[in-house]
Amino acid sequence: MTVEGVLAALEASILVFFLVLNGGYLVLNLIAFRGIRAWVQRWEGEARPWLHTGFEPAISLIVPVYDEEATVSAALRSLLQLEYPSFEIVVINDGSTDRTMEVLTHEFRLVRFHEVYRDRIRTMPVRGIYRSLEHPRIRVVDKENGRKADAVNAGLNVARNPLVLIVDGDSFLQRDSLLRVVQPFLDDPQVIACGGTVRIANGCTAEGGYLTEVRLPSDWTARFQVIEYLRAFLFGRMGWAPLRALCIISGAFGLFDREVLLRVGGLRHDSLGEDMELTVRLHRHFRLVERKPYRITFLPDPVCWTEVPENIGELGRQRVRWTRGLTEVLWGHRVMMLHPRGGPVSWLALPYMFLFEWLSAPLELLGYAAIVVTAIAGLLSFEGFVAFLGVALGAGIVLSLSSLVLEEISFSMYSRRRDVLWLVVTAVVENFGYRQINAFWRCRGILESMVGKKAAWGKMTRKADWAKAG
Repeated sequence: MTVEGVLAALEASILVFFLVLNGGYLVLNLIAFRGIRAWVQRWEGEARPWLHTGFEPAISLIVPVYDEEATVSAALRSLLQLEYPSFEIVVINDGSTDRTMEVLTHEFRLVRFHEVYRDRIRTMPVRGIYRSLEHPRIRVVDKENGRKADAVNAGLNVARNPLVLIVDGDSFLQRDSLLRVVQPFLDDPQVIACGGTVRIANGCTAEGGYLTEVRLPSDWTARFQVIEYLRAFLFGRMGWAPLRALCIISGAFGLFDREVLLRVGGLRHDSLGEDMELTVRLHRHFRLVERKPYRITFLPDPVCWTEVPENIGELGRQRVRWTRGLTEVLWGHRVMMLHPRGGPVSWLALPYMFLFEWLSAPLELLGYAAIVVTAIAGLLSFEGFVAFLGVALGAGIVLSLSSLVLEEISFSMYSRRRDVLWLVVTAVVENFGYRQINAFWRCRGILESMVGKKAAWGKMTRKADWAKAG
């Protein structure tokens, strides 16, 4: 075969791949649209079903914090205002090196509490357990650093209630989030985990722990992430949940059956994608070990607000780490891939994750490289150039815009017309530069996984300019 033939075959193969990829996205989008429409009709049509019924199970909120002095006070005050009949807040200070523990002690009047620590899951040593004289709901576990998963496991050991909500220490919830996210546990006793939507706090305003104004961030890096989060949650996870093939409950906001988490050993402290790894391990445990019916689900409305990195270096390290986490999960749970008893996760979700989440980045960069090489060699046809851009970029724009449509017809969080218009512009602009940088970061994550490079977690700078004193 000639060089021209090889290049033509390569271009055709990449085009077919992206056609199939975007076709899969479209199917998920349609499923998500149907699910969100049904959800909105239910919550608008019923007579306030989120009011207290008296049957809600008690919840322990597990809040791991590490160097969160700028945001931890506002985040906890947000949690204290939640509308829910029975809950406690377990804060785990994971060996912070800043003033996090001092802020907690001062803001919430902490005193040492002599409580027996039962380590059903082995963790780094606990230095002390404290309770708040001001807010009886709050307990603080001070421990040596072991990273987030180890901190969450310490919280599981200390929690007293049957359900546990894992929420980041730099995040805050809307007041009715608990009442909404617990609903699947009330509707179906087979539910073992439920996730909610995570949205971006950059640009918003919170006073005294209560969200007062939702606005689009002024920083373009954060704006691009607004579009990404809408895609990931509104049509990504909302599309997989009805298929019973959801592979990730976000580590920033997820409600779990505590006893189930204890049975499977909690979160893996050596994983870079501990939230996805836990979710897939739950599927594997119930499908292949216990062989019992279960449900892992997702709701679009219970909202958690979190700060995202605006520094491009910090964002790049985060995305490399996410890709390495995905690689670890796919390899570590490869036995689930196409397993005869694995159900939709084995036959739909994991193959999709491998082909379209893991493999798509190197193929996308390969496609761009093929375009450049054929152009330099004078072999690039105008039709081939247009076809590639239409499939690779045009479809991406359409999918991003469809996420905005889902947002506007359902929740309309961004009420200002100017913000909506900027979101439309952002959905288009992200495909020219930002998307390609993301593909590079993902390829880097794959390469680092393959060569066994030691992972560097890094540290995110918290601006916390959205959290005002109240």
